[in-house]
Amino acid sequence: MSGRKQFDVTAALDQAMRVFWQRGYADASLGALASATGLGRGSLYGTFGDKDALFRKSLDRYVDTYGVQYEQALASHPGDPVRAIEAFFDVVLARIADPSVPAGCLIAHSAVHAPILKEENSVHVRALLDTQRARVRAALADSAAEPRVLDELTTYIVAVNQSLAVLSRAGASEAELRGVVRLTCATVADTLERAAREQPARA
Repeated sequence: MSGRKQFDVTAALDQAMRVFWQRGYADASLGALASATGLGRGSLYGTFGDKDALFRKSLDRYVDTYGVQYEQALASHPGDPVRAIEAFFDVVLARIADPSVPAGCLIAHSAVHAPILKEENSVHVRALLDTQRARVRAALADSAAEPRVLDELTTYIVAVNQSLAVLSRAGASEAELRGVVRLTCATVADTLERAAREQPARA
């Protein structure tokens, strides 16, 4: 039928996402993207726009694939923020351990290269990080700790999450990554417990 695409657009986007994930924006050439998607450059441009538009669509596809899992994990233990953070990191480690996907995290990899990205792409990456931060902050909201403490913990948790992606890409073992997560969750628990004890003293 005239005008109807003869390929699976979502599957092609998934392949493009993997190229950006594996190589990063700068090294994801149009040739590599065309080869991975099985599309000629004309079809690639006609379907997704230019490389920058395809990059942003790939970031959104990554978030659509994994963001829902993170959100569900963070919401899985209402009233128990420590368990929620543990569940979040369980999902993160499962993604890292999945041999069918590239090492690391597309958003973390893109954030590292933010200085060389076009402003629109850099802003998009930052917005996705802010979304992750908001999800983590919401999971901590039931704590009795002061907002400042919760804000600091949120930044800490997001920073550890991004660090896990970098460490995994550098070849850190699963045991090493789980050690980082174990200490992180212990720090979160200790911080929230201490904050709860101090609340009556401030009242």
